[in-house]
Formats: sequence, structure tokens, C-alpha cells
Amino acid sequence: MRRALLAMLVCALVLVGVGVSFYRGVGPLPDPEGCSAHVGGVDVALSTEQGENASVIAAVAVRRGMPARAVSIALAAAFQESKLQNLDHGDRDSLGLFQQRPSQGWGTAAQIRDPYYAANRFYDELAKIHGYQNMRINDAAQLVQRSGYPQAYAAHEADARALASALTGYSRHAFSCVVHAPGPGGSAGASVDAVRRDLRKAFGPGQVAAHGHSLRVPVGSGSAARARGWAVASYLVAQADRLGLRRVSFDGRVWSAGDASGKGWRHADGPGRDHVRATVY
Repeated sequence: MRRALLAMLVCALVLVGVGVSFYRGVGPLPDPEGCSAHVGGVDVALSTEQGENASVIAAVAVRRGMPARAVSIALAAAFQESKLQNLDHGDRDSLGLFQQRPSQGWGTAAQIRDPYYAANRFYDELAKIHGYQNMRINDAAQLVQRSGYPQAYAAHEADARALASALTGYSRHAFSCVVHAPGPGGSAGASVDAVRRDLRKAFGPGQVAAHGHSLRVPVGSGSAARARGWAVASYLVAQADRLGLRRVSFDGRVWSAGDASGKGWRHADGPGRDHVRATVY
């Protein structure tokens, strides 16, 4: 009887171990989709939607030539106001990532629901604040948002700084996403032209060379250009699921969709520092 009970206990423990291994993504099941940033001991975990929206907020600042501090402020505001989700509701007529209100002159409802427009409007107001670069993130965000909870943004400062550093390219290959390969009817129908249009919307006019299923984004040389390259590469990875990207490479690193995406940026021969390369399905 004791032997039978012992055998049952061992079997139960084995089953629990197998279940944990599946749950953690180290077994046959793939890692769950989502994005993450790892900077200076701070780990930020995001859903795919949050990663997409955060990368838009960062890209718009890079396009405008604003510092990473501006991105930290904007991300802290969006974390607090919407959890980085493009909401279609809110208090009274508040909408979108920053819960901006049409009745308060932020734009039409349709404009506010466009993350690129919403981020630009946030930065329009932030740029009017003298010395925002030297303020506490919470205080600068409050001057833009004028929230009824003026200290609420402070809770998101650490995550916002880490995410801003990764998405603006100052912390290299620090942002990545797990993206499963598209199934039938999924993003496999994406095109290079669609990716090129999307990049221009995010980062502004610029040369993007396309050939077959690949495109090449020149970024130049030097430390500032290298940071911009990582900003572009991180943006593409954040948008990979939506745009149907199979592979992104830059600066001796490569990210691939599918099972390999759980490994993040891997060392690779070939990709240089003067351009970002991406491939669609």
C-alpha cells in the first residue's frame, strides 16, 4: 500500500513539473507573445499592443529631434492614463493613449485615436514647458496632462526611463518581442511597400531601399546615427506582428520571428552599423 501511494506521489510530482515547464515556455509550448525591455536592472514586460504603442511614442520623438527624457515623460503619462492602450473610452470624452479630450482642444476623436497624432500633440504641449528636461518626470507629465491625481505619474518613472532608453536606441538591443510566425490568413500578406510607408509615418521622409521581400534603411555613421539605427530596429520589432516582418538586423545583431524570437537579438555576421535591414514574409 505504501509503495502504491509513493508511486502515485512521484507521478503527481512529475506531472506538476511537466506542467510548470510548459507554463514557463521551456517545453514544447512556445513563449507567449509580448515585448520586453531590460535596462540597468529594470525589466519592463508589455503586451504586443503596449509594445506597438510605446514604440510609436518613441519614434515620434526621434523624428522631432526630442531627447530621450521627453519619451520617458510621455511613456509615464501613457502608462498612467491608459496602460499604453489606445482606448476608445475614458472619463467624460477622454480617449486614446493619453486620454486627451476633444472638448479641450486636443483634436477630433478620430485624430486622438491615432497614436501618431496623439504622441505629436503630447510633445507639442511638452515642448512649451521651459526646462522640462530637468524636471521630475512626474512633474513634467502633470504640467501637460493636468490630472486630478498630480503625483500618479511617479509610479511609472522607472519603467518609463528604461523603456525610453531602449526604444530611442541609447540602450542597444535592449528591447525585443516574442512574435509567433503568422498562420494562414495572418500577416503573411504584408508588403515591403507597406513597411516603407509605415516607417515614413513614424520617422519622417527618408531613403528606404526595397528589393524583393527586403528593405534597407540607411542610418549613417557615428554614435547618434547608431542610436537612431537601434530606434528604427526596435520600432520594427515592436511592429513586426502587425507589419508581417520575418527578420530585422542591425549592428551585428539579428531578430527573427517565430521560435527564435524568444531569444531576442542574437549575434550575427553581416548586418552593419550604417543601415537597418528588414524582411517580410
